[in-house]
Amino acid sequence: MKILILTHRVPFPQNGGYAIVVCNTIKGLVALGHEISLVALNAKKYNGSTQETIDELQSKINYTSYNIDISISMLDGLTNLFSKKSNDIDRYFDAGFEKLLIRELRQTDYDIIQFEGLFVTPYLAAIRKHSKAKLIYRSHNIEHQVWQRLAQQKSDLFKKWYLRMLARRVKDYELQQLNKVDAIAVFTTEDKNTILSFGTTIPVEIIPVGIDLTQYRPDFSKTEFPSLFFLGSLDWLPNREGIEWFIDNFHKDLTDGDLRVKFYVAGHNIPEGFDDYEVMGKIFIQGEVDDAFEFVNSKAIMIVPLLSGGGMRVKIVEGMAMQKCIISTSLGAEGINFENGKNIIIANNQEEFYEAIERCITDEDHCRSIGINARKLVEEQHDVNTVAQDLAGFYSRLS
Repeated sequence: MKILILTHRVPFPQNGGYAIVVCNTIKGLVALGHEISLVALNAKKYNGSTQETIDELQSKINYTSYNIDISISMLDGLTNLFSKKSNDIDRYFDAGFEKLLIRELRQTDYDIIQFEGLFVTPYLAAIRKHSKAKLIYRSHNIEHQVWQRLAQQKSDLFKKWYLRMLARRVKDYELQQLNKVDAIAVFTTEDKNTILSFGTTIPVEIIPVGIDLTQYRPDFSKTEFPSLFFLGSLDWLPNREGIEWFIDNFHKDLTDGDLRVKFYVAGHNIPEGFDDYEVMGKIFIQGEVDDAFEFVNSKAIMIVPLLSGGGMRVKIVEGMAMQKCIISTSLGAEGINFENGKNIIIANNQEEFYEAIERCITDEDHCRSIGINARKLVEEQHDVNTVAQDLAGFYSRLS
């Protein structure tokens, strides 16, 4: 099949959940012999990392990127308060990019066009007009739920009101798009049930996150025990909210209390203000790391204190593949077929996190057992080769 994949950001380098999912999907489909084209918006917001080398995957596909500025001026923000549209999505529309897509569709007769997330759906109408391909929407999150859950966590009345307003607008747009495609792929049962509850009449298939297991080679001889770590992009608000909650609640315990363990924070776009959390020899704010695999391998216990958001957390799947002992909220582990206490530890409040950390930093055998079971789970359910076959089978049933 000839497959066109559209993304709202360049997935190179592969340094975040969205990029990892997109690239692993492409790897799996290429390995099955499908012809893949990737057309990506290169949004100004995400240009922080400079790609010095060409990703090997680019040589196996037809790849095009298009620069777009998605920044919002103060005037735009004020005007948006009185608009019924979602500026968060509208800013990804660019007339020049739409013309580029139309030219691409005139040149190539695609069988499948996959929209990676809601932010590329503003081009859906033009694509439908100029292509007979089956249009697949891959829902990385139920986007309006992200804003709703963020609003629920806010105590500031204005912020709560503003986030609820964004959620309503995104929901209105999101629901309008669902039946305009031919099928929807989701990562979790929860997301499928949510989409069906909206009255969706098209096929909805659960295709979990798939990863290339050959890249994940844990080496316990290089792991510092005990040690806690967080790894994630902090330009995604639920990640930032979660890690701020964790540090605010455990800063004293980690620096002056009984939790005698070093804590490392790494990831993309960590705000400068996070440097204030750093305490020499106890809390380390490292920013973006050169080698994420090496960083994860060198630490023992992964925390995922997610309080809002949705979909499946790629970093948890990756952490499991690296045999990490993971402490996560139920929301963070959503969509993963875990067994609490066997292949992950679930903690949903401060007390539960404290108890879990205290147990883990004093019992290395317990941590290692959970990590080994986590790896087995990933091998059984998240191998990219199996996941890609399932996705390709889904495509075939639609044609």
